[in-house]
Amino acid sequence: MSPMRRALEFLVTRVLRSRLGIALALAVVVFGIVGAARLVAGPVDPTFGLSQRPSEPITTVDPTTGDDGVISAPPAPSPVTRPGALTPEKTAERFVTAWLGGPGVTAEQWHAGLRPLSTPELTEKLAGADPAEVPARRMVEPPTLRPRVETFVEVVVPLDSGRLRLELVAPDGRWLVDAVDWEQQ
Repeated sequence: MSPMRRALEFLVTRVLRSRLGIALALAVVVFGIVGAARLVAGPVDPTFGLSQRPSEPITTVDPTTGDDGVISAPPAPSPVTRPGALTPEKTAERFVTAWLGGPGVTAEQWHAGLRPLSTPELTEKLAGADPAEVPARRMVEPPTLRPRVETFVEVVVPLDSGRLRLELVAPDGRWLVDAVDWEQQ
């Protein structure tokens, strides 16, 4: 054998035994299989994979002049208040005023101030609470009402050291605080 042929044979065998050679051989096999499959399958339909072709041209809507297709949630229902009863906002404001208490308010006075504005369940939960442990002293902004249904609203009240979240219910049209949640800043 000629020295050139021997060198070429040595190089080819060495490359085929290396990782690179194996990777190249696998790539050739994969491309060969893919090519053969395409030849057997025939020409590709450009609409293949689409569930439905549009029968009319696709148009867009200018969002400043018409409906953009976005479905918005229906507005929350307005809370229903019995005639002559406090609105949820007023009930929340009075509850917060009573909850904040003030200097010299005894536990009995504090509970008595909350009782007419609270459900019996909340009154029971607050029975052991101490007004001296209330973590805030004053409202810094008016309450924000978040109606959920006609007889259930959430009210968020910003206070000087956090936020008070109240849940109010009115099954008979008279609003009462049913839950109190404190979020410290």
